[in-house]
Amino acid sequence: MNNGGLSRCLTGRLFPVSVWLLVLLAAVTNGLYGQNKPGTRIHIKKAQGEIKLDGVLDEPDWQVADAARNWYLNYPVDTAQAPFQTEARLTFNDHFLYVSYICYDDRSPDLINSLRRDFDYERNDNVGMNIGPFNDRLNGFFFVLTPAGVQMEGIVSGSGTSETSFNIFWDNKWYSKVVRYEDKWVAELAIPFKSFRYKQLPEWNISFDRLDKKRNMKSAWIHTPIQYITGSFAYSGQLVWDDPVPEPRTNISLIPYVAGGSSVDNETDPVKKANDLQAGFDAKVSITPSLNLDLTYNPDFSQVEVDQQVINLTRFEFRFPERRQFFLENSDLFDNAGFPDARLFFSRRIGLAKDSSGLYTNVPISFGARLSGSLNKKWRVSVLEMQTREKLSLGLPVQNYTVATVQHNFWKQSNISITYVDKRSLHVRPGDSLKYFNEGIFLKPNGGSSLKPNTYNQVLGADLELLSQDNRWYSSSYIAKSFDAFNNEQTGTAGTFIRYSVRHVESFIGSSFIGKGFNAEAGFVPSRGVYPGQVNYFASFIYKMYPVEKSIVVMSPELSAFQTYLPDGTLTDRNYTVGYSLRFLNTALLRVNYNYIYSKLTNDFNPIDPVKYNKFLAGEEFNWQNVNLVVQTDTRKTINFTGQTTYGGFFNGTNWNVQGELNARYQPYGNIALRVDYNDVRLAEGYGTEKLFLIGPRIDVTFTDKLFLTTFYQYNNLLDNMNLNVRFQWRYQPASDFFIVYTENYLPENFASKNRALVFKFTYWFNL
Repeated sequence: MNNGGLSRCLTGRLFPVSVWLLVLLAAVTNGLYGQNKPGTRIHIKKAQGEIKLDGVLDEPDWQVADAARNWYLNYPVDTAQAPFQTEARLTFNDHFLYVSYICYDDRSPDLINSLRRDFDYERNDNVGMNIGPFNDRLNGFFFVLTPAGVQMEGIVSGSGTSETSFNIFWDNKWYSKVVRYEDKWVAELAIPFKSFRYKQLPEWNISFDRLDKKRNMKSAWIHTPIQYITGSFAYSGQLVWDDPVPEPRTNISLIPYVAGGSSVDNETDPVKKANDLQAGFDAKVSITPSLNLDLTYNPDFSQVEVDQQVINLTRFEFRFPERRQFFLENSDLFDNAGFPDARLFFSRRIGLAKDSSGLYTNVPISFGARLSGSLNKKWRVSVLEMQTREKLSLGLPVQNYTVATVQHNFWKQSNISITYVDKRSLHVRPGDSLKYFNEGIFLKPNGGSSLKPNTYNQVLGADLELLSQDNRWYSSSYIAKSFDAFNNEQTGTAGTFIRYSVRHVESFIGSSFIGKGFNAEAGFVPSRGVYPGQVNYFASFIYKMYPVEKSIVVMSPELSAFQTYLPDGTLTDRNYTVGYSLRFLNTALLRVNYNYIYSKLTNDFNPIDPVKYNKFLAGEEFNWQNVNLVVQTDTRKTINFTGQTTYGGFFNGTNWNVQGELNARYQPYGNIALRVDYNDVRLAEGYGTEKLFLIGPRIDVTFTDKLFLTTFYQYNNLLDNMNLNVRFQWRYQPASDFFIVYTENYLPENFASKNRALVFKFTYWFNL
């Protein structure tokens, strides 16, 4: 085995001699200790005494607890033990699951990006645990800590095979303490059994990993190949309960809120000020240890961070992420139905809609209920029922949403699921067509002249996911059909996809079909209204090389192809990409891509302004090429940059795009970021020449691990809007907060205020 690359330094600069010797010794003795392989067991016993969270592991129960030792590097190499080892132990009592870590280190300063909860995982030193309390190698929870004691928790879905499998927006109550010593840092966690769903099984899936970001090393208890994520349940061990898992007790959480504020809309009535005071609640009721009922009444999401605006020059809708807490637990059951170009359900369709300026605004929700979780090891279920109120300013009536998914798990990490979505507009009559002007509420059936209320839309679909035990092979397929009063032909959609991933090769190939009559009003179909039906073919091939003698972790030539046809066989879009990427030992990244693009329009379109400039007409064909450069500097530096630039053809002209984010860190108290998106679009005469830009400075201050201030400003000249959002948060108790939020939208020409609002929100988490 040749580990010469380690002698060059795992950080991209020369290691101290002592660290180099540790790495070399770990590599030489690789076979001495053996590897912790998937399925390796760690035992847990019930604590006989009290566990005190003080960062001092002197309790007798810690002394006799089984330990997860001999951690292996996963990155930047996977052929040696970690030079700085970690030990994990577990114990429990009737109320808490206790976890402790000893993270051996030296005196090098820890990398702590901020003190904010739910921190950026890739930019902080941290240690964490993924548990699968259903022992299905598919779903579970994670709990992570930094050396500064900052917490992050979330949900693992889909076996944890990709970054999208980890949802950090799930929030719950748990306790921890971290103490820093000269040669290590020690963490203790106490996680209430009430805080997560579980089954009384003799074994759970479990994995531990540690990101030593200051050295750009990642290690795990289970030896995980470099091409796979350490949190994947395919590379997890087994938590063996020597004493029975505690009997579930009554588990009811009530989270009431009081919110109020003042607002003014200068575009409609600059004199009238709206003062509002409202209350509502969320509740979590454990039906069984693994099945939970979530309830919400008059929910308020005023504290949710505003969306980052984008400059969208395509014909397709942009998808923003879901951040509202109510929709997150077990959300994978809904979110994974269909393919990205045809999702059957998108939770942001509930309670959010675009206003006249193109920005998303809230639609009041009356109530909601969601039953979700595991029925047993083989079956999972999620059922959601929500109803919104009438909002005449957006042309929306009262609307009701019902969504249900049943999933059956089989083999080791595979499943099949059935999803049903039902959206209904209530109390709508033909004479209300002027009252409810929102797109889709009234339609003209069969091309007629009279409007008919569109009162219901339903979608029924099935998904099949197949994953090999070693994560090499993954396949996903779906089929779905929509039902409404206006579409009765070609209302189906289907797709299939297969991926192969090993050390040096990652490739995939797939296809999807969307009928011209397929209509998922509560879903996400970005090409809706663009194509009269479509057939997509896509493929990608990446070859990974791991040089030994250079400061590069991996370099990869890449090929990809994407083609779209109409159902009659007409080619409408083609995108071929040839690229090469370099990922460096010091966390930097460089990627170069050449793109060939063909487009035959299916509708009239202008990417800048269809009112101000001439439109490209349906049937017109365009060919162009461009070159794309992606750069990421060392993210561990106090000042770092991530960005990309693209230059080349664009329809019948050219476009030069520059976008990126410059970050400056004042560890650990805050960050200043500047996000920029600039487009210099030069189309043929009459079609538009514009310099479009979006600028978004952001100041994030974490005074303590409980006091946070975020100031976010955005100016988008394509939307002709300036937005200011200031949010203060005080987490005075675990999972309990006080917020003050100020937001204002301006006209760029004279800084005149369009609208502004100042709101507060107070929440408290009761465990009953």
